[in-house]
Amino acid sequence: MGAAQTTYFQFLFPFLARPVSQEFFSENLWEKVPRSWRATLSKLTAPQLSTLLLERGPCVGRESVWPLSLLAFRASAHALSFSRQPWGGDSFPPPTGLGQGPEEFQANGSESSRLSHHFRKHVKPKKQHEIRRLGAVSGCDWSLPGDGGEGGRVEYLINYEGYGQCELEAAVPLSRMVNSGHLSRYLAFGHGLHLTGVEAGEELVATARKFDRELLLSLQKEAAKKSEGGGDVPDDKTAGHPLPRHLVGRVGSGGSGHDLLQLLVVEGDPRSEGEGSPFVLTGLHACGDLGPTALRQFAGCPRVLGVTAVSCCYMKATTGGAAENGYPMSAWVRGLPEHGLPYKLRELACHAIEDYAGRLRRQSTGLRVHCYRATLETIIRQINPSLKRAGVQTPRNAHLLSFEDYARAGLSKLGLDADAQWDSDLVSSMLAQEAKVVAYFCLGLVLAPAIETLILLDRVIYLKERGFQCEVIPLFDPTFSPRNFVLVAAKGVRRVSDLLTCLEDGAGCD
Repeated sequence: MGAAQTTYFQFLFPFLARPVSQEFFSENLWEKVPRSWRATLSKLTAPQLSTLLLERGPCVGRESVWPLSLLAFRASAHALSFSRQPWGGDSFPPPTGLGQGPEEFQANGSESSRLSHHFRKHVKPKKQHEIRRLGAVSGCDWSLPGDGGEGGRVEYLINYEGYGQCELEAAVPLSRMVNSGHLSRYLAFGHGLHLTGVEAGEELVATARKFDRELLLSLQKEAAKKSEGGGDVPDDKTAGHPLPRHLVGRVGSGGSGHDLLQLLVVEGDPRSEGEGSPFVLTGLHACGDLGPTALRQFAGCPRVLGVTAVSCCYMKATTGGAAENGYPMSAWVRGLPEHGLPYKLRELACHAIEDYAGRLRRQSTGLRVHCYRATLETIIRQINPSLKRAGVQTPRNAHLLSFEDYARAGLSKLGLDADAQWDSDLVSSMLAQEAKVVAYFCLGLVLAPAIETLILLDRVIYLKERGFQCEVIPLFDPTFSPRNFVLVAAKGVRRVSDLLTCLEDGAGCD
């Protein structure tokens, strides 16, 4: 597996360079797929698209002979992709796309059996799973070398908390940023670490502090009950436990380690004085350029001894030849021909493959929305030829609507004439091609994991070029958390693989 092979591989299939199913009819995308592929794909049912095309492993159960080029495309895409099967000691079912979820939620789908009730309050199941697993890695012993050659535990972490699902440099409605310090709280109270959480807005800081106080009160009540019953009360669960520190900070794509330290100084963080304490950077769903920025801060700041970064929203990363861009980061990938990744390919890398495979297996009626949107695109362009690929906000259960109701609602959202007339026969013929639209979309999804792998490999190479050890680990159950990779990098004497042994014992604080 390698970045060079992946850049060349995606270059071989120009008809997937813009895998936008909404343009299926308006740009005649089906005709750009090789004829032999079209003949094969048009015969596949939705469940067969999942088992024979999207899922890894031998391509068995085919009812016809596939073109060798299609088989090679499938095999190459899978071979050039990181495995998404979660790493570590937890028991996970095979990622078949049926959405069973991790074992910790089998008894109660809303509550992790591996997480204390203190850390489940206000936290959705997906986030419970994520903070428990990432907390085990971020909160492990990073072994800072001491004066006498002895190791000492790094007890100070900085967490980029409130940046999930947001764009770094743009003003973003706070309602879209819902982290509220959950990971910081878990690392502080669950692992006994000193935490500084960098949030994206004042409202998030206020909410995080409110939840901190609620958790502390809950721990105090529990400690009082144990005390009355004669039980031992651990010191770290008394009122003297240090609360996480939450501050507002905007971190741009060119943010350096110096910028981070300046932020701590300005905000009066006590550990920023003088030489300061060493710390580990962590980020859960570091959006766009935030993941690359955290890696640059790790590489450029001596005080940052480690980093654990789970990235998302690759399409929001800046691209080009500038040194501070999010892709490519490494000099080696920057020197490869055809290394560029257009917006749509980076967006494709963010899709929930396992979830979509499950919808195919169930033959979900929601699949028809692809064809609805592609058909609506032709109507939009007939009304206004200059309006292409417009963002159409349709109802949540759009697949339950008739196409006419769907189209009228979409046109109204765009400020177009909702009573516009269209060729009913032409629309009917397009709606009858739903299976082809879904098959075309699946071709893009086959490529998606390889694109994500290329982006992550570029970040690994960037760190390797600077002499740092690092690994990319599939940490989360992908049926729960589609962006399930964490990049772990460390300085000093400990190997990254040693840091991950905590997962073999089953991560979590009960």
